[in-house]
Amino acid sequence: MRAPRLASVIERRLLVNYRVDPDTVARLLPEGLRPQLVRGHAVAGICLLRLGSVRPAWAPAAAGLRSENAAHRISVERDGPDGIESGVYIPRRDTASLVNRWAGGRVFPGEHGRADFTVRETEETVRVAFATRDGSTEVDVTAEVTDSLEGSRLFSGLEEASAFFRDGSEGWSATRSGRGLDGMRLETDAWRVEPARITSARSSFFDDPERFPPGTAELDSVLVMRDVPVRWQPLPGLPAARRPAPR
Repeated sequence: MRAPRLASVIERRLLVNYRVDPDTVARLLPEGLRPQLVRGHAVAGICLLRLGSVRPAWAPAAAGLRSENAAHRISVERDGPDGIESGVYIPRRDTASLVNRWAGGRVFPGEHGRADFTVRETEETVRVAFATRDGSTEVDVTAEVTDSLEGSRLFSGLEEASAFFRDGSEGWSATRSGRGLDGMRLETDAWRVEPARITSARSSFFDDPERFPPGTAELDSVLVMRDVPVRWQPLPGLPAARRPAPR
């Protein structure tokens, strides 16, 4: 069955970005994908995403669902038929929604784990924390919206950071069967992000010294996206790829 094209509103999206050693992160990628480098660093992070009005693209917004979601991401490149293509590899997706958990990998691409979320936000401050039901992953991030993007060693400013993530709009994630990679592309005519600064951050994924030895993954920056209408276009799956060995 062909997966439906979906529409939604990104009510809030925190893009928490890490500078990562390329050789370290390359070991987490399936064959055919390689780290996308910025100023000699690989780029990885966590997307903390609240979606509203999620529905098939033909359905009215009032029929849509709302959910809290998270994705661990690694910016990647691959050799496509027309040259180098960029996107993100998603080693893990999690959601508070039972509907998303059931439908992911069945109705639309992207299998999800189950997680419990804690969210507190104002116009100036956003805190998102979650813990997965399987006990493997915990994240707790607080960020404050600012006037400019400062302190990043990846990006010279907001414009460069915004363009980087806008161009990496394709997301690929491994299936539990291991037979290949599911793909989804984010599309919008209203792309916009705001600069922010991290006031606190904890991630069991990036703080794990076995996965990322000391000095190989460092917090770099955070961006906020709010109230952006988007469409989600399913992509043809990539050929079977070797999944990284569990750590």
